[in-house]
Amino acid sequence: MGLSLQAQASGLLHSQIYEYFSTHIMQFKLAFVSAALATLAVATPAPRGEPASSCTTGPVQCCNSVQSASSSAVAPVLALLGIVLQDLNVDVGLTCSPITVIGASGSSCSAQAVCCEDNSHGGLISIGCLPVTL
Repeated sequence: MGLSLQAQASGLLHSQIYEYFSTHIMQFKLAFVSAALATLAVATPAPRGEPASSCTTGPVQCCNSVQSASSSAVAPVLALLGIVLQDLNVDVGLTCSPITVIGASGSSCSAQAVCCEDNSHGGLISIGCLPVTL
């Protein structure tokens, strides 16, 4: 005739506990990544590179920080997000936003303007970045 009341309550309790921990683990990951990126957001002058018009992989990005994927600050963030790179010598842009119209008023970048190979991580991380001149 089905599960006993105790078995039903136990199953409900287990699912509530699982849901509670799943939600809080995701919130912890998000808080950890946000804190790590905030720590890395110190903008340092970047060496100037190619003209922005030479970027063929998508819009030029304005990133708060650009560091090697192997750096002790970037590697844990990549691991936490589940991003595995074959080449750890590639530069990674952190907290990036696209600059869509080069040369137009309001299209400046007060941090580091870069052209990146992979901008598919929602602005959190851009991979394979090279400095560009706006």
